[in-house]
Amino acid sequence: MAEAHQAVAFQFTITPEGIDLQLSHQALRQVYLSGLRSWKKRVTRLKNNVITGVYPASPSSWLFVVIAILATMYTRSDPSMGLIAKIQEHLPVGIQCRTVVSAVLFSTLLWFSLIFTMRLCLKQLLSYHGWMFEQHGKVSNTTKIWAAMVRIFSGRQPLLYSYQGSLPNLPVPAVKDTVKRYLESARPLMSDSEYERMTTLAKEFESSLGNRLQWYLKLKAMWASNYVSDWWEEYVYLRGRGPIMVNSNYYGMDFLYVTPTPIQAARAGNTLHACLLYRRKLNREEIKPVILNVPLCAAQCERIFNTTRIPGEETDSLIHWQDSEYVAVFHRGRYFRLWLYHAGRMLSPREIEQQIQRIMDNPSPPVPGEAKLGALTAGDRIPWAQARKEFFSSGVNKRSLDCIEKAAFFVTLDDDEQGMRGDDPAGNLDRYAKSLLHGKCYDRWFDKSFTVVVYKNGKNGLSAEHSWADAPIMAHVWEYVMTTDSFQLGYTEEGHCKGDVASSLPPPTRLTWDIPAECQERIERSLAVAQALADDVDFHVLPIQEFGKGAIKKCKISPDAFIQIALQLAYYRNRGTFSLTYEASMTRLFREGRTETVRSCTSESCAFIRALEGGEVTTCRHLFRTAAEKHQHLYRMAMTGGGIDRHLFCLYIVSKYLGEESPFLNKVLSETWRLSTSQTPLQQVELFDFVNHPEYTTCGGGFGPVRNIHANSQINFFFCVHFIYFHLCALDRLQMMVTASQNINKNYNSTDSV
Repeated sequence: MAEAHQAVAFQFTITPEGIDLQLSHQALRQVYLSGLRSWKKRVTRLKNNVITGVYPASPSSWLFVVIAILATMYTRSDPSMGLIAKIQEHLPVGIQCRTVVSAVLFSTLLWFSLIFTMRLCLKQLLSYHGWMFEQHGKVSNTTKIWAAMVRIFSGRQPLLYSYQGSLPNLPVPAVKDTVKRYLESARPLMSDSEYERMTTLAKEFESSLGNRLQWYLKLKAMWASNYVSDWWEEYVYLRGRGPIMVNSNYYGMDFLYVTPTPIQAARAGNTLHACLLYRRKLNREEIKPVILNVPLCAAQCERIFNTTRIPGEETDSLIHWQDSEYVAVFHRGRYFRLWLYHAGRMLSPREIEQQIQRIMDNPSPPVPGEAKLGALTAGDRIPWAQARKEFFSSGVNKRSLDCIEKAAFFVTLDDDEQGMRGDDPAGNLDRYAKSLLHGKCYDRWFDKSFTVVVYKNGKNGLSAEHSWADAPIMAHVWEYVMTTDSFQLGYTEEGHCKGDVASSLPPPTRLTWDIPAECQERIERSLAVAQALADDVDFHVLPIQEFGKGAIKKCKISPDAFIQIALQLAYYRNRGTFSLTYEASMTRLFREGRTETVRSCTSESCAFIRALEGGEVTTCRHLFRTAAEKHQHLYRMAMTGGGIDRHLFCLYIVSKYLGEESPFLNKVLSETWRLSTSQTPLQQVELFDFVNHPEYTTCGGGFGPVRNIHANSQINFFFCVHFIYFHLCALDRLQMMVTASQNINKNYNSTDSV
């Protein structure tokens, strides 16, 4: 109750003489400063919208056009070819300086026309992807001219979202091309009879139903920004009724060999402050757009903070709030609200550390049902939606739940110690990754856009919800946070955060709950489902120290292709067969693009593996390079809109809307991905050099099995294309391949998931 009184700006007492108001000037000042900060953000947002809206031009270019037109008119020429006079005729008679006003109006129209033309030209230029398919070091004249034109039509100093209006839309591939590429990918996995039957189904689909479904997709592509992303988000993520823990959510890890401070509260202080710094740069659009010769779509960045997945009985929904000045913190079964701003300013790392320490020193026990409340977000979605509607739709429970869902993000202060440490560093690394994936199944809020986890020994990590964005977005955030924590904010010699502490900081607020016995039973049932899922996952992290991407590149081989072929070799040696393999590729070259599938098991990779296992040494090198080039081609096709699976997925969705059955689509969509892989690049932010600081490397992150299948048959890999950098002057690429496959094979010989 005392904490509630601190939150209001006045107190009042009713007396016989009337109402006696007792204003708190300090509280009113806090209200004023908080409102001032909010208005500053609105002004900044408005300014950025204007700058982004006129990109690739600049607002100041309008004045240049106006002055140029007026100067031309001063020389008694008419640059408008009579349009200024036409505008002047339609102006009200009472307006003075009608000629100047009409010239300004014409200049403004001309300015907008130039912006539209430049944006249209830039959009056409960004639709060219021929540069991606050229050999490394050999740039054609066409690409050189294209690059020069892109520079001409691109504005100066773009903001984060400046390119959004100029990005091309994702093209819809021709049905015959997609079917042809699918049959090519399926050939090494099918017997002759199976392939012949699949070819028959494909031809029937291509000649009949496929063209009709394609017409609807083309219509959607003309109307929507992206013909895939909204359906992918809804049907793959939000409509899933199983647990999102393990099945969907993914994690990010701390540095492997460095722990900046062993003090939990201090590490949390710097980590949370770095998150706020990133959010401030994000709100101001000061984060540089990611450029891969061409800009990548930044639409997913909009929902990094202040976003929550809300459960529903049929489908979930994503809710995003414009701003939140606090985070929700979980510690030993209790929930707290921690304000991150005071007197209109951001709390310093030292102040956040003090507030975190206050939470850790709080002796109050959790109320009945509170400690394991988070298990509702870890279990099946329908029971959580029903419980939310029945027990959390009003009163104190609704207020506390709103506090969690509207928080900037979620924070867990974990009592365990994790990291690559002790006498069993490999085993501890496995346990560290598994802890980040699911924790205790109730000490994360899996519905939040992301949860920051800080362990007792100072290690940290994150758990991210998948529906709002893909891993590279959170990887960018997390890399910024870790490097800012260690290289910019730093710690004192005692391991505490730097900075001063304001004496007037109010303590964090404990959230209150009134959870009835029936709700507690539902929490226990959700926890049982989540715990069974977590216990069913074997998790192993394999840091490869013998070589890294630098050594692979010296062999003129793509590190991604190298690892994918190594995975195929390891799987073949383990199972004696090949498997349908999923590798995620991004499609952010297009507006609102997300991912596409690269089918990494190809006829070329299978030919290499058979030759290697058969001892055909003389042909192995050629077959290996052919397989790597084929993989790179497939990856580039996926990135440039020529993938297979998203197109077939959308055709399948249209068929369901129309009530049409397709044996071909049913067969394709029912295939099982027994080997699922993904990769995320490191060093997206240039805050330090991995080569000069190899101890600050990280294993990146990972994910769990994407669906439940039997017979210990699903293996998942999430790897960083950076690896751990060790300089090797010379190393035979085939020996590297064999070594990598042996290490991988050894670690998943009898596991469900790697």
